[in-house]
Amino acid sequence: MEAVSPTQSSRPNRVAVLSLHTSPLAQPGTGDAGGMNVYVLQTALQLARRGTQVDIFTRATSSADEPVVHAAPGVVVRNIVAGPFEGLDKHDLPTQLCAFAAGVLREEARHEPGYYDLVHSHYWLSGQVGWLASDRWGTPLVHTAHTLAAVKNAALADGDRPEPAARVIGEKQVVAASNRLTANTADEAKALIEAYGAAPEKIDIVAPGADLTRYRPGDRVAARRSLGLADDEVVVTFVGRIQPLKAPDVLLRAAARLLQDRPDQRLRVLVVGGPSGTGLERPDLLIDLAAELGIADRVRFLPPQPPDRLVDVYRASDLVAVPSYNESFGLVAIEAQACGTPVIAADVGGLGTAVRNHETGLLVQGHRTDDWATALGAMLREPARLREMGEAAHRHASDFSWDATADGLAASYAAALAGHRGATPIGEVPALAWSSRTGTRQVWRSEVRL
Repeated sequence: MEAVSPTQSSRPNRVAVLSLHTSPLAQPGTGDAGGMNVYVLQTALQLARRGTQVDIFTRATSSADEPVVHAAPGVVVRNIVAGPFEGLDKHDLPTQLCAFAAGVLREEARHEPGYYDLVHSHYWLSGQVGWLASDRWGTPLVHTAHTLAAVKNAALADGDRPEPAARVIGEKQVVAASNRLTANTADEAKALIEAYGAAPEKIDIVAPGADLTRYRPGDRVAARRSLGLADDEVVVTFVGRIQPLKAPDVLLRAAARLLQDRPDQRLRVLVVGGPSGTGLERPDLLIDLAAELGIADRVRFLPPQPPDRLVDVYRASDLVAVPSYNESFGLVAIEAQACGTPVIAADVGGLGTAVRNHETGLLVQGHRTDDWATALGAMLREPARLREMGEAAHRHASDFSWDATADGLAASYAAALAGHRGATPIGEVPALAWSSRTGTRQVWRSEVRL
């Protein structure tokens, strides 16, 4: 699990980035939009500043989507029509892989052979298309899983559905086909090896980051006033998609238990986000739960916020809660800490890396209400300690920038290019066959070009 240092000669001139199921231009916090959107866009911006042209392919979800959007100098978003614009969620998208792949291949075929030097796919659906594209174009494939079905299924939230076997199989195929794999943390790298048989030598650990020019400490009083929050309230905030996986109900139950013991506490729970996944089946579930728990007057709901408003949310908070059942990393935790706000989080996945236990926040084992209420109460009882944690959190988050993430990706790209063997000569197209008996890959070449 190591990467080479990128050099000028090993830097790709143009990369095809595949993000099928969610657009980097979508507002995070609702539907399927989340940390991956932020990751794809921010790393593309950084790579473009280094001289690499980035074309991001995503699925068009509205007839109003322009086919081509120039997001920034060197960054182009291509909206591929694949299936109906609306009414498809993540679980329906495998039916549109062929249509999406055709759109991606058609765009490359408009140019001279060798137009793209490398393919970088995000999430397993994009990985399936990236596998095809990289073989067709004779370029290496770098894949970032973001989440893994095997890990998610091992720690399901109550009421959540397990990921289907088709996804597990698809992930294994992509892991085997990729030239390089990037993992957010050492824990994710371990899961790739143990659950998917990934070769350790082709895994690069590349931590996500935050926009440190935007997310930084600021005027808490002004931030609260902009959100209509009282100066003397103790504000604990959840930011993310409203679904069982993210477990915002854990925070509400813990707050209710805490208020049973201290009804005079000026506690305000702020929930920022929109329904997603299985949460769409009962979009008012959290509102109903707050009423059932008798804390409806203590909970305020806000829709997903754009970055310039999200900064105020973090700054206005005394504490940000990330109670998820699974997080490959947890961008919310880093963004909050970058603003000087400590984090209370479930000790799962990458959150153990994103949060330094007892230093920049607190990691809670499991999701029991009593445990969360106890941890929450302990943190809120010591305002001075909370301020110290906030200062340490800001220092810790300064190590996680998108610039550093792009450095890691550039090194992984360099390793992929250096290790790529048998590159397809101009005008030839590789066809792929898998041996189910040996698990090996055989490549034949033909003179046919799309």
